[in-house]
Amino acid sequence: MRSRRLFIVMALALLSGLAAAWLALKYLRQPESPFRTVEVSESEVVVAARDLSLGTVLTAEDVKLVGWPGGLLPEGYSSSVEEVLGRGVITHVVLNEPLISSKIAVKEAGGGLPIVIPEGMRGVSVRVDDVISIAGFVLPGTRVDVMVTLDQGNQSENPVTKLILQNVPVLTSGQVIEQTESGEPIQVTVITVLVSPDEAEELVLAATRGRIQLALRNTLDVDSVSTEGARLNSLVPSPRRVVRSSAPRRATPPPSTPTRQIEVWRGNQVETETLDEGGSR
Repeated sequence: MRSRRLFIVMALALLSGLAAAWLALKYLRQPESPFRTVEVSESEVVVAARDLSLGTVLTAEDVKLVGWPGGLLPEGYSSSVEEVLGRGVITHVVLNEPLISSKIAVKEAGGGLPIVIPEGMRGVSVRVDDVISIAGFVLPGTRVDVMVTLDQGNQSENPVTKLILQNVPVLTSGQVIEQTESGEPIQVTVITVLVSPDEAEELVLAATRGRIQLALRNTLDVDSVSTEGARLNSLVPSPRRVVRSSAPRRATPPPSTPTRQIEVWRGNQVETETLDEGGSR
């Protein structure tokens, strides 16, 4: 009886050992991975399907849905295409950029340039040439200073150039076709800038009564400067005038000849005679 119990205990121990060895071998045969697999929920976000310029009204071809990690969703995102269709883009958007609420206008606003103009501001277009537009470097998003050259009424010989507007944002820059006085079509560059109503008045007056010039500036440089303006007479000073007297000139007397006097005795009389340097009387 005792030997039978001993046999049963030994059999159970052997089976337990075999089971432990099998489990250990199975665990060791599994490939080791330094990373833990964590399941992250994803949401769908509307992004741009191509580069979108300012004022574009979104269509189905302009947008697409992509998966986005649930914990990293951008603020103001849209989760369906229907939410963004028909809304205008108010800033430049690149491919695969999320179309968040701060980059698109409300659906009732439509598209085009008006949706870009903030409340209380004005968009003013000025006609320029390649020189004034700095040879094509004035593009939407850049900032410029505006200078004007004016003839001061009757003092047209002394024009003045003055800096009138500073750090002005450029909204658009493009080409339009106009006709000359003879009816010939010409291509003209038109630049639209964002200004306040007071600045709009100054800009329109400057463009009407004088010649404007744009100066490109660093977008990070927002400081304003104070200038006195430049005048032509300060660049090229007038030559000095020689003032001549109207009084008649007096004849210059001829230079006097050096002389000397000698005494001549004739008997008891003494006479004084004058001789020049040559010895003649």
